[in-house]
Amino acid sequence: MSQGTQRRLAAILAADVVGYSRLMEADEADTLATMKARRQELWEPKIQGFGGRVVGTAGDGMLVEFASAVAAVECAVAVQQGMEALNDGLAEDRQMLLRIGINIGEVIVDGEDIFGDGVNVAARLEALADPGGLAVSGNVHEQVHGKLDVTFEDAGEHDVKNIARSIRLWRWLRADQQPASSRLPKNAPLPLPDKPSIAVLPFDNMSDDPEQEYFADGMSEDIITDLSKIAGLFVIARNSSFAYKGQPIDISTVAGELGVRYVLEGSVRRGGSRVRVNAQLIDATTGGHMWAERYDRDMTDIFAVQDELTENIVKALAITLGDEEESRIGQKGTDNLAAYEYMMRGREHFLRTNFEDVKLAKHNLEKAIELDPNFGLPYAYLAQIHAIDYVNGWSDDPQDTIRQAHELAKRGVNLMPDDAHVHLAFGSILLWQRRHDEAIAEAERAVELDGNYAYGLFELGWYLQYAGRATESLEYFDRATRLDPHHADQFLHFMAQAHFQMANYEEAIDILQRRLVRNPQSDASRMLLAACYGHLGNLDAARVVWGEIMSINPDFSLEQRRKVLPYKNPESFEQIVDGLRKAGLPEA
Repeated sequence: MSQGTQRRLAAILAADVVGYSRLMEADEADTLATMKARRQELWEPKIQGFGGRVVGTAGDGMLVEFASAVAAVECAVAVQQGMEALNDGLAEDRQMLLRIGINIGEVIVDGEDIFGDGVNVAARLEALADPGGLAVSGNVHEQVHGKLDVTFEDAGEHDVKNIARSIRLWRWLRADQQPASSRLPKNAPLPLPDKPSIAVLPFDNMSDDPEQEYFADGMSEDIITDLSKIAGLFVIARNSSFAYKGQPIDISTVAGELGVRYVLEGSVRRGGSRVRVNAQLIDATTGGHMWAERYDRDMTDIFAVQDELTENIVKALAITLGDEEESRIGQKGTDNLAAYEYMMRGREHFLRTNFEDVKLAKHNLEKAIELDPNFGLPYAYLAQIHAIDYVNGWSDDPQDTIRQAHELAKRGVNLMPDDAHVHLAFGSILLWQRRHDEAIAEAERAVELDGNYAYGLFELGWYLQYAGRATESLEYFDRATRLDPHHADQFLHFMAQAHFQMANYEEAIDILQRRLVRNPQSDASRMLLAACYGHLGNLDAARVVWGEIMSINPDFSLEQRRKVLPYKNPESFEQIVDGLRKAGLPEA
């Protein structure tokens, strides 16, 4: 490192003006004057007030360093609110909007300048922010969560240019963007179910090796799976439990947000051939410990540890198991620990869904099958990966890919007929093959085996909706979202699609707008939104949304969607086309 340079941790804010070139082309003098006024009257005073240091400016943007994430976020929100007030009353084409991204990372300081990966990530986040909005990284959200009266929504993992890893992105929600449920008082908990209810938080990885994160996560997921099989319990889905991963935890707050009475938390430390597991079951209504235990075992005993954990929870909650439940709990599908670990690695990569992780998932799942050809779960996940390749056009021979997916899924069901996930995986393949009744039967079997399976309930609703049974689908979507309060944004798309099929266009619009706050790059949701506006006669809004689709995906094709989307009745897709036609939009 050259003399005069140093490294330090900093919160970095990157901002730029949306549509700067368009504004300059329309009126260069007015744009420059407005930019100067905004800098002097709003941006610089706010930055100074929150202790920021401007380290770089361009014609349409700036880079600012802060000592803390809290200061950076407070400043960003204040600037955006100030910009909104200044834009009020201006013609839309003369309004000046900012995008802002914030990251925490190590920076290289050279004189007055800063460089490094932390800066690059902030710039990528800024590009992903909404006009007038703010996008922050996962580590920023962790730092500010619970410290500011600012609402963020998880926008998932994003792959961005020149950054090797995926970035977890959180988007700021202004009050008018928040769904009604998020505008409730923060101390208003969800109502408790009429039976014992529990959330299993992700176990902390206490191992010296951070690569063992998959193992701690896998243990948590398997405990959730085992507890979910018990009809006398209400068990929160993995997706919502894992929303608290890496965050400071207040048990009563978490329990209120998820609508449960009991919370299980713990840790895993793995070293050599030994594993240590600590777990405690807490009654959130009193803060008291119902049960706590430490297991210090050989790695070969890990399945027994999981079984004992589940058994102790059942005893603490005074749950009576039926004979069938007792026989199915603890079934792992293999006695081969190495195969099981490869499956856990593969599952972890599979859940991230991006192209590189899907490839890694495939490698690990194939290794699990090589080690134990009679282990059903890896076949199910591999089948779903083939389906991802088929749907996304990542395969040179789509028909052969979906055929292989069918064979793999069927093999999984034959090997593990009492496992909910293998039935659901098979159902998803049957859906893409347009074998709707068989797909629904598989999803119904998955839900029968695991009544707490939020994703199974969601997919059953999804299959029913594509089969033309939209009214029925909403019941399952409602049950799924209660079990998964922090559900994935795609839930919203299919809920909206069901309302669309029922011609509830205004309801569909409300849900689609909430989905686009969480996933602003969705061309599918915009297609449906434009069709809603067309049916309601709001032609200008439909055309604006269609223009956004073309900006996001210039290759977007209705004909391609018509071929891929597995509607049982062609008229269901033509309802979308008809809405676009009414707005004077392309029909092919």
